[in-house]
Amino acid sequence: MNNITPNQTRENLLDTAEQLIYQSGIHATGIDLLVRTSGVARKSLYKYFGTKDELTLEALRRRDIRWMQWYRGEVEQAASSGERLLALFSVLGGWFASEGFRGCAFINTAGETGDPLDPVRLLAREHKQKLLDYVVELCEAHGVVDPQATGKQLLILIDGAITVALVMGDPGAADNAQCMARTLLAL
Repeated sequence: MNNITPNQTRENLLDTAEQLIYQSGIHATGIDLLVRTSGVARKSLYKYFGTKDELTLEALRRRDIRWMQWYRGEVEQAASSGERLLALFSVLGGWFASEGFRGCAFINTAGETGDPLDPVRLLAREHKQKLLDYVVELCEAHGVVDPQATGKQLLILIDGAITVALVMGDPGAADNAQCMARTLLAL
């Protein structure tokens, strides 16, 4: 008798989709690979998600929530508002050096879509907006004169560091971005 609940099957599909999409991208992650890797029947995939696109979006939504919770949790451990702004980069440095680092899932998947209104691109935009909102919140807490403008500049440093770390294989990109943030913030 099968003791796997429908929720476990659904979660298994989401976990597998997230892992495969992060490793290889949306287009390289076909239905056959999802079914084979998850051990879940093709019929179950369609039962719970309807399409691969829906599964992809749900897996990315979960990643957004989990990644933002992790990032905020790590950054918030810093004692002062200035240290939290700098921790935006030291936390990234640890992530860059971790096994399996493949860059930002949202930058990667947005790059696979040509249409700016594609649901994957829109979800990537939402993720980056959440990240920007958090950075602006930190800037406000630190008393930065123009938190919106500075937040946007820090977001460029964050995403630039992520991209350089992936493309160049350089976990030190976080240190370089942090150095530029220190100059920007006069810290």
